[in-house]
Amino acid sequence: MSKFNYADLDGHLLQLLVAVVEVGSITGAAQRLGVTQSAVSHLLDKLRAITGDALFVKSGRGIVATAHAEQLAGKARELLAAMEGFAMSGVFDPARWRGTFTIAANDFQRDVLLPPLMAQLRQQAPGVVLRVIASNIPSLEMLRQEHCQLVISPRPPEGGDVMQKRLFEDSYRVFYDPSQRDAPHTLADYLASEHITVVYEPKRALDLDQWLAARGVQRRFRVMVPGMAALPAFVRSSQLLTTAPGLLQQHLFKDLASAPVPLDCPKLPMYMIWHRRYHDDSAHQWLRAGLSEISFKVG
Repeated sequence: MSKFNYADLDGHLLQLLVAVVEVGSITGAAQRLGVTQSAVSHLLDKLRAITGDALFVKSGRGIVATAHAEQLAGKARELLAAMEGFAMSGVFDPARWRGTFTIAANDFQRDVLLPPLMAQLRQQAPGVVLRVIASNIPSLEMLRQEHCQLVISPRPPEGGDVMQKRLFEDSYRVFYDPSQRDAPHTLADYLASEHITVVYEPKRALDLDQWLAARGVQRRFRVMVPGMAALPAFVRSSQLLTTAPGLLQQHLFKDLASAPVPLDCPKLPMYMIWHRRYHDDSAHQWLRAGLSEISFKVG
């Protein structure tokens, strides 16, 4: 194994290593970094020479990271965070911020909060690229391994090294197509109807659905989809009902009618969650403050 020469490393090589580990392909890493595939291959060869490891090996039609590459990627994320903090030490100026900020969010919180955040970034921090990935059921590893820098979810993962702040809470409403049916005014109407709901992978029902089922409220589910964005297409031109956060009326469900749920339901809280390593980072503090301000207007 060749001797590790740290002087040959730079931020671009570290970003490359993290990108290929996370994406799992040369093509995908090139697209994320905005470079050519040949440039990625060339830099990987340089990394292999520095580390004395193959880093990635073929697996079927793709590639997989070696155990050493996975370990180095974790260290690379820490180094990149330190380099970012070094570059922005002193008084933070969002106009000088350069980089990609990754937020994990499902379609509800994505559509409600992130377009206004992007508008703020374009105006005040034009050098920042906002990357959005699905959070599904968020895990601690998403933050610990820096798949993202921030998670927006009603389900904060538990861990002593993560932090959270409640952004807002929303009330559930029943959505329906008014050209096909009337609103369910009674619990009997509600339970007699057919419903569509969201089930996240792997087979995780919505908190509301679990809460109702635990109290003996049995609905007839005709369709189950993997995300909120798929609900309107099934509700339109049908007699299906869906029970979803009321804020969806503002955009995703704007062509549907809604009514109160004909029984008492809990509120839906929404949190932003981040790793402790970024708690005092000035850029992250600025972005979290902006997101809090947006959520205040939304909620």
